[in-house]
Formats: sequence, structure tokens, C-alpha cells
Amino acid sequence: MRILVAEDEPRIARFVERGLKANGYACTVVEDGIAALDLGSGGEFDLLVLDVGLPRMDGFQVLRALRGMGVGIPILMVTARTGVEDTVQGLEEGANDYIAKPFRFEELLARVKLRAREAQAGTAAAASGGDLLSLGDLSLDLRTRIATTPGEDGTPRGVELSSREFTMARVFLESPRQVLTRDLLLSRVWGYDYEGASNVVDVYVGYLRGKIGAERVVTVRGAGYKLVDPAASA
Repeated sequence: MRILVAEDEPRIARFVERGLKANGYACTVVEDGIAALDLGSGGEFDLLVLDVGLPRMDGFQVLRALRGMGVGIPILMVTARTGVEDTVQGLEEGANDYIAKPFRFEELLARVKLRAREAQAGTAAAASGGDLLSLGDLSLDLRTRIATTPGEDGTPRGVELSSREFTMARVFLESPRQVLTRDLLLSRVWGYDYEGASNVVDVYVGYLRGKIGAERVVTVRGAGYKLVDPAASA
């Protein structure tokens, strides 16, 4: 796994670089946002560890630029800020995970390993031809991140999903007809343990329903949500 670390504090950069290399990861360090954007958009890396407080371009600007270019590299945001608003902003703009300074390397490593397992699973699926998940007449292409559902005239139509919507759709399609709790969805889609009340899962379920059909994602009162095939349950 090739990891790009964007960190302008030399001590932290050395600490992270040594730890990642000691655990078998290839690691490249850059010190500013322009370099992070340049290398992060080149397709050479499997993960970007992105500090928020970078010179020239801050981490949020790099994140927005990469996602605006359609670059899907997993991004782990790192910040000294402790406000919940900053965490939510990064995650909703397309970051895959968030870690606050100061952090223990073991915590960072656990998050990197999670992303590595997800990447390996995606590679294995693609190699076996399993790059398409489906339930009934709903399908999700794992390469293009396009969902396909019938249009009003019954013909298939492609629907573009945001990064978070795609991940949520994938989680549902990997566990069809199973009730998924809000905590599980929060962990699988946002990749972190959120403390405190939040309706972010419900909000994104609403977004997803609007794109693939409200009848496909069923609310299970007091439990969570499940993905169903409306035609099969009719």
C-alpha cells in the first residue's frame, strides 16, 4: 500500500513516516497543500493522510479540490482542531476518516489498516469480475461509482452518487435485506466512532432514497434501515 502523508510539522512527519515504513507501507511525505494536491491527484497512491493546517493550501482546500476533480483516493484527515464542526465538515466534503492531534501511532495505524483491508477487498472483487453489486433492478458499479435504476419509463438510468452516498449504497448492497443499525452505518460509511447526537446517517439515507428510490431503503423502527427489492416484496 502506497501512502502519501501531507504534514508540515517535521517531528510529526518523521514520526508517522518511520512508523508506517516499519509496518511495511511505502510512504512519501510532502509539506504543503499544493504538493499534496499534485501528488494526490496522480493516481500513484492508495491513501492520503492529510493534515488540515498546511501552508499554501489547507487540508480542506486540498480535499475539496481532489473530490471536485473526481479523485477517489481515500483521505484520512489529521487536525489539531477539536471542534465537532470541523470533523463534520471534513467528512461531509468527502474525507473517509478523521483523527485529532495529539494521537497515538497505534490509533493511526489501525485506521490505515482498515483502509488497506477495504482496498484489498475492492481489488479482489474487481479481479474476480465482481465489480457490480445488485439487488433486483438496482445495481452499483464499483469502478465508475454509478448506480443504475429504472427511470420513469422503465428504462435503466445511471445515477451519479457523492462519495458518501456511494459508500452507503455499497454497504447496503453488500448486506441486502439485512437490518443495519445507525451505529453500524456511521462506522462503515464515516469510518469513525462519533460521540454525541447526530442525524447525519438519517440525512444521507434521505439523499440516497432521493437518487435510487425511497421505497428501496426501508426504515425498521427502533433498529435501523435495510435495503429491499420493491418488486420482490410487492
